[in-house]
Amino acid sequence: MSQSLCVIGDFAWDVLIRTNNSLLKGGDSFGEVMLTPGGSAANLAVWAKRCGLDTHFIGKIGRDRFGQLAREDLDSEQIQHHLVQTDAHLTGSVAVFVDQTGERSMVSGHGADFYLIPSELPKHIITSSQHLHLTAWSFFTDPPRSASRVAAQIARQQGLTISFDPASFQMIQEMGVEHFLSWTKDLDIDILFPNYEEGQVLTGCDDPEDIVRSLAGIYSDALIILKLDADGALVFDGEVATQIPPATNNLVDATGAGDSFAGAFIAHYLYSDSAVDAAHFATKVAAWVIEHLGARPTPDARLQGILRSVVDAHN
Repeated sequence: MSQSLCVIGDFAWDVLIRTNNSLLKGGDSFGEVMLTPGGSAANLAVWAKRCGLDTHFIGKIGRDRFGQLAREDLDSEQIQHHLVQTDAHLTGSVAVFVDQTGERSMVSGHGADFYLIPSELPKHIITSSQHLHLTAWSFFTDPPRSASRVAAQIARQQGLTISFDPASFQMIQEMGVEHFLSWTKDLDIDILFPNYEEGQVLTGCDDPEDIVRSLAGIYSDALIILKLDADGALVFDGEVATQIPPATNNLVDATGAGDSFAGAFIAHYLYSDSAVDAAHFATKVAAWVIEHLGARPTPDARLQGILRSVVDAHN
């Protein structure tokens, strides 16, 4: 059976602002200002597709120019999209500030992507897939939390595997850890993609190995893939923790690095069934991303070379 992925969540446009110095209160500075496609769920879907995986995306957009551009963007990436349109809300947008070190901070608008409801889910798209990915951006408020939980229930009833990205340590803190866990730990997650800060907040642990072991207990022995930025990643399969070294530390822009890592990991893992091999591949993809501006830069020859191995395996 060919593998396929269904991703449910946010599509948003990133207004990316990058400066080469510190901004002074009331001051002015030259830098780079770009409008780029984004949204954690959409980013992951694009990277999974770029890595050769048949991918569907379910989300909600405004009936506006940005919504039209969202469709065109997903078409150009050959994503099979199922976008609900609304007149009540504008297509999502995010302000992304990238400092001189390459680290990013975001302010997310409350766009149409936050208003997906259960009745709008195309259930046949979920049931025709083999794997469902959800992001915590769909759990911090309701809607769209109810829609994502219904999608997870449908997936489980049909025997799909499920992955989940905790998304934001600050949003988890603001929501409250126990409240966040009450909505997510019963999803029967197979693969969890926290970064270090999210793992630290969810477990109270500081050591990466303690974090993954604690998360495996919270999320019922899920495969834990702890993203460690400059230190690579840590893969925990319930018994063994395997350190994955970084492929680069040449950070230009961290925007979308975690999404590209998770999308590449899922694409590789669904075919290879090797978490360690998939993580090595995903670190190479994420390394290329952080050396460019934006969450999904236009592929070049170097990236094509990285992708070729897994794409050839899919074919």
